[in-house]
Amino acid sequence: MTLLVINVAVPANLPAAAFHKALGDALPSLGAFALSFTLIAGFWRDHRRILTAVPVETGVVTRLTLLGLGLVALLPFPTSLLAEYASQPDAVALYASAMAAIHAVHAALLLLTQRQVHPSPDSPAARARRRFTVQLASSVLVFVLSIPLAYVNTAAAMWFWITIIPAHVVLGHYRRRSGQD
Repeated sequence: MTLLVINVAVPANLPAAAFHKALGDALPSLGAFALSFTLIAGFWRDHRRILTAVPVETGVVTRLTLLGLGLVALLPFPTSLLAEYASQPDAVALYASAMAAIHAVHAALLLLTQRQVHPSPDSPAARARRRFTVQLASSVLVFVLSIPLAYVNTAAAMWFWITIIPAHVVLGHYRRRSGQD
C-alpha cells in the first residue's frame, strides 16, 4: 500500500486489445489521483489561510497542525478505496470520516487561533474567519451525516456530499448580509 502516491500503471508489452482494457481499468485510479490532488491542494490552501497570520504557535496548535497534515497525507488511501469500491459502505464511510476529520481539525485551528490573529472580533477579517469556520463546520456535518447513510445507500451518501456547495454559499452569503458572525 502506498499512502502518498496512488499507483497508476499499465503493464508493459501488452497486445493492443489488452492495452486498451488495461488503460480503461486505470481510469478509476487516475480519477482517484485527480480527486486526491485537488483535495490536498485545497487543504493546503486552507491550512496556509488559517496559519499565515498566527504570530505565535502553541503546543496545541502544533499538535493539531501535525494531526491535520497526517490526515491529509493519508487521504489518497480512502480516495483510492472510494474509486475502486464506491459500492461498498465501508469505503464510502471511511472517505467521509477522513474528510470530516480534516475539516474538523481546520475548524478547531481557526477557533484556537482566532484571538491571536484578530484581537478585535468586529474587524472584517475576524468576521470572514468566522464565516470560514462555519463553512468548515457545515462540511463536517455533511460528511458525518453521510456515514450512516452510506450503510443504507452508498450512491445517496456520495450525492449528499454535493450539499456542501449550497451550504457554503448560503452560509457565507447569509452571514455576510446579516452582519452575523
